[in-house]
Amino acid sequence: MQETARFNEAVREQSRFLAAVRAEIARVIVGQEYLISRLLISLLTNNHILIEGVPGLAKTLSVATLAATLDLSFVRVQFTPDMLPADLTGTTIYNARTAEFGVHRGPIFANLVLADEVNRAPAKVQSALLEAMQERQVSIGGQTFPLPEPFMVLATQNPIEQEGTYALPEAQLDRFMLKAVIGYPSRLEERAILDRGIAGEQPQVRRIVTPDIVLAARRTIRSIYIDERLKDYIIQIVSATRTPRAFRMEALAPLIAFGASPRATIFLAQAAQAHAFIDGRGYVTPDDIKAVAPDVLRHRIVLTYEAAAEEITTDEVVRRVLAGVDVP
Repeated sequence: MQETARFNEAVREQSRFLAAVRAEIARVIVGQEYLISRLLISLLTNNHILIEGVPGLAKTLSVATLAATLDLSFVRVQFTPDMLPADLTGTTIYNARTAEFGVHRGPIFANLVLADEVNRAPAKVQSALLEAMQERQVSIGGQTFPLPEPFMVLATQNPIEQEGTYALPEAQLDRFMLKAVIGYPSRLEERAILDRGIAGEQPQVRRIVTPDIVLAARRTIRSIYIDERLKDYIIQIVSATRTPRAFRMEALAPLIAFGASPRATIFLAQAAQAHAFIDGRGYVTPDDIKAVAPDVLRHRIVLTYEAAAEEITTDEVVRRVLAGVDVP
C-alpha cells in the first residue's frame, strides 16, 4: 500500500507540468478542453491523432499552440488534391557541380507534423504518410531515412466540404490512435472569442516543456497500473464491436460490417493510462476507459448500409457497446 501511495504521489508530481501547458494554451484558445486533453493523450503516448470539425473551430490553431509550448520542431503541411508524395517526404536532386544526386528532405522530417485537411490529398500521398506514421521512416530514392524522435502526426479534416476530398484508407485510419470530433463553443466561450477578436489580442506562447519532460512522462504512463479485470473489460469492449451477439446485443449485429482491430485494444489501454496520468492518478479506473473509448473506436468501426439507412453513427454504436458490456 505504501508503495502504491508513493507511486500515486509521484504521478501527481510529475503530471503538474500539464497544468502549466493548459494555462499557456488557454492564453490563446478559448475552451476546447476536450480537444486539448486528446492532444495531450496522443503526445504522452507517442501516437497520432485525427481531428474532425467544421471550419473555424480553432483546430489548426490548437495544434500550433500546443506545439509552441514544446521545445520540438513543428511544421504545418497543407494537403491539396494536386499534392505529390515528394512534396511531403522529399526527393533526390541532381547536383551539377558534383555530378551526384543528393537527398532533399521534405517537411515530414519534424517532431510534430500538422497535416491540415489531410483528406484532400490523393492516395499516393496517403501511402507515403502511412509509412511515416507506422514505420516512423521515409523512403526517398531507394534509401530509407528514420524520422526524428519524438514524431507525431496531428491531422485535421473538414466533415462537411466533400468536393475535392478523398476518403482516408481504413489502414491509415487505424494508425490514428484517436479521432477527436469537436463541436461549436458555448455562448459564453463564443463571447470570449468575440471579445479577443475585437481587441486584436495575439499573445505569444512560451515554450515551457522540454522533450526530456515528455519522454519521462511517457515512461511513467507505461507503468500506470491496470487491473486484470480492467484488461478483460477492454477486450470485451473491443470484442463486442466484432461479435455483438456474443454479448447479447443482437440489435447491433446488422449495423456493424467490421469491428475494431487488435490495435484498438492496445490503444484503448494506452489512452486510459494517459487519461489517468492527466488526472494525477497512478491507476486506471473504468471511467478512464469509458472516457477515451469513443475517440479510440469511432474511426475503426465500419457500419453497414442498414446503419446508414437508419442514420446510425459509429458514436451511437460505441455508446450502445459501452452500455451493454458489464463494468467490473
